[in-house]
Amino acid sequence: MAQQATPVRRARLGRALGPEPTAVSGVVLLLPGGDETSDRRPSPLVAAASVRALGRRLTQAGRTEGLATHVVHYRYRGWNGAEAHLAHDASWAADEVVRRYGDVPVCLAGVDMGARAALRAAGHSAVNSVLALAPWLPEEDVAAPPEPVKHLAGRRVLIVHGTNDQRTDPELSFRLAARAKKANRDICRFEVHSDGHHLHQHRAEVHALAEDFVMGALFARGFSRPVQDAFAAPPPLGLRMPLAAG
Repeated sequence: MAQQATPVRRARLGRALGPEPTAVSGVVLLLPGGDETSDRRPSPLVAAASVRALGRRLTQAGRTEGLATHVVHYRYRGWNGAEAHLAHDASWAADEVVRRYGDVPVCLAGVDMGARAALRAAGHSAVNSVLALAPWLPEEDVAAPPEPVKHLAGRRVLIVHGTNDQRTDPELSFRLAARAKKANRDICRFEVHSDGHHLHQHRAEVHALAEDFVMGALFARGFSRPVQDAFAAPPPLGLRMPLAAG
């Protein structure tokens, strides 16, 4: 009996959230979280749930501008070391945006492991901005190269992290932002005081900040004063901006 070939796993884009614009002029790619190591395929429903509320808000905010918002469905649940599967899938998704919509700006918006994927894939030529919420970053190891940051040059980057995050270390996102800020002033980081990994306690403020950043980065809307000040401020102030009082 002939053996059947193992199907090749492929990443895919979920359907656009809300009505897809007739003329798309900007795209947000939502990158859900994942695991450090796993060969399992993630559940589309569970993965999308972590970013759907943010996606709906961004879709509504950018409707008149021609914004299309898609959730990226990964091939694997895990980052898987040097394979960096989630980052490769984020890059594939940016390629797919170019194929579907042409030369439009892309914002990579990720949470947890998806935020790391967004930061890692930001060098794609279509990407002009990155929103990283509670990014999962590897512990710094003198024997291993640090997480890359040079490719962030020319992109606007916003990192948001809760100070009480027990899953992903906020100090690691601060250190990455500090290294990146040396080559790119358009990086800012907000600390959500007393909030945890999922940023539930101050979700309204986090989503409002995210909306302001994404609309400004993709469609040149004016940034709010807090974001303007954060971009302009030298480190460490521009990387430890408070979003909510403790």
